[in-house]
Amino acid sequence: MLRLLTRHQDTGPVRSFSLRAAQYRGWNWGDAVALAAVTTLVYAGVRLAFNAPLVMRGPAISLSPVHLVFYAGLSFTRMLHAYVLSVIFTLAYGYAAAYNRRAERFLIPLLDILQSVPILSFLPIVFLSLRAILPQAAAAEIASVVLIFTSQVWNLTFVWYQSLKTIPREFREVAAVFSFDAWLRLKKLELPFAAIGLVWNSMMSWAGGWFFLMAAEIFTVGKRDFRLLGIGAYLSEAARVGDWRAAGWGVAVLVVLIVLLDQVVWRPLLAWSDRFRLDTAGSRPSSSWFYEAWRSSRIVAPAVRRLVGWLPWMIDRAAARAAARKWENRGLETPSRGLSLAAAGFGGCILIYGAYSAATLLARVPGWQWGAIVAGLAATAGRVLVTVLIALAWTVPAGVLIGSKPRVAAVLQPLAQIAAAVPATALFPVLLLGLLRLPNGLNIAAISLMLMGTQWYLLFNVIAGASAVPRDLKDTALLLGLSRWQRWRVLILPALFPYIVTGLITAAGGAWNASIVAEYTEIGGTTRALTGIGSAIARATAQGDYPLLLSATLSMVFAVAAINRLVWQRLYRLAEERYRLE
Repeated sequence: MLRLLTRHQDTGPVRSFSLRAAQYRGWNWGDAVALAAVTTLVYAGVRLAFNAPLVMRGPAISLSPVHLVFYAGLSFTRMLHAYVLSVIFTLAYGYAAAYNRRAERFLIPLLDILQSVPILSFLPIVFLSLRAILPQAAAAEIASVVLIFTSQVWNLTFVWYQSLKTIPREFREVAAVFSFDAWLRLKKLELPFAAIGLVWNSMMSWAGGWFFLMAAEIFTVGKRDFRLLGIGAYLSEAARVGDWRAAGWGVAVLVVLIVLLDQVVWRPLLAWSDRFRLDTAGSRPSSSWFYEAWRSSRIVAPAVRRLVGWLPWMIDRAAARAAARKWENRGLETPSRGLSLAAAGFGGCILIYGAYSAATLLARVPGWQWGAIVAGLAATAGRVLVTVLIALAWTVPAGVLIGSKPRVAAVLQPLAQIAAAVPATALFPVLLLGLLRLPNGLNIAAISLMLMGTQWYLLFNVIAGASAVPRDLKDTALLLGLSRWQRWRVLILPALFPYIVTGLITAAGGAWNASIVAEYTEIGGTTRALTGIGSAIARATAQGDYPLLLSATLSMVFAVAAINRLVWQRLYRLAEERYRLE
């Protein structure tokens, strides 16, 4: 009965499960090279951090509501820069991975490991290494953009890579018959085919970026103050001095900014991307009042088209000239195999040197500190587990309700999307002040921050899974007279299983990330810390203990990567083999 109800074609709009399942393959040489590359990168950052000053003073934060608009503008500008860099990286990296088989063997494992790494574990290293070579203001700005970039780019790159690999053969044949060059193929085939996935994942990336933006704007450890002028620093300062009125103003401006972006940017883009749907049967088109008003305008829409129309025209001309030069110089290309081998050899030498240097620095870590790192990993893993279980307990019933009831979804889903976009790190200082008065309040606050930053990933995946359950399977369950519990056991939970696994790995990764901020915090001039790997990384940064910083960061990276491969890989295989709707 279970197989009968679950082996059905999935017509849902979300393609994240097939992408995730495809990326989890067995260990190979690409994984070893990718891990060596990450180790070398972390070591290089720590080595640069040796020259960072021990005392850093942050900017003065004004709590006057007049400055809030300026602060919000600075925060938005950082987000925009990171998103533009993410799109550029996505297009280039995805193309190389999809169309170059040799590069794919290394690029996909590297991307897999990078998206598994807790991003905030790199925050101290990025700040300190950049500060060693740049003025503090420039180093903090660049580090914040890098941090937001790494939170936004991975899912965009994966969905772009997946789209390029899954373009129907007949579409490619049409492009070949009409002799499309690379630019024309990108404009007329590849981008339209990937448009819906890119827009949806852009929304997710932007919402996740708020979390890391706030973490970057409020980051401070010991005598090193890395704060940036922005709405996150405003909220942190308001909580530090106990100014609840200023905190309320900050939260209000943040929510208004998020709602404004949702209504005038993301909703119009979703409505516009509906034109690229391959199948419209049974799907509810996205709607946007702003998009309809803009499209029906006889003044604004033509003016905007003329304003932005020059860019595709210029690219068309440049592509035509490049194609003509390539045709004229055909047959003159020289083999590049020797150059590729030389580059691979040079890169291999760098990786070997980086791994050896990292091992030399790690040898300076005493045995008792390794024991503390292991204990910290266990403590943080326990908080991650508690966080995921709490999120799972409420998101599954709530997601099924929203995903299976269109009237409920029309009301609750927009509210959930807005609530998910409000970064937990912005509210954490305010939340901490209230929870510290409770017994074991710091532990409760840490788990609360992890929960606030991760539960939405699980909720939206469950909503997508509930929405994708075919109507005929639901009708079959009713005709067979199944009770409510039997429907959950035989139909709903098996159908949701792939989506739950996708949500769980994303939520767990977010919880590991949040531990860097949640386990070590300074408020009211007092440092409050818990036992955990995030606390160990922050403490090593504050004390300038660089061997400990490298060992704690790499331990976290390798632990999370191992959990992803040993736990999530098996769950994905189980979901693909037993619970796939086809």
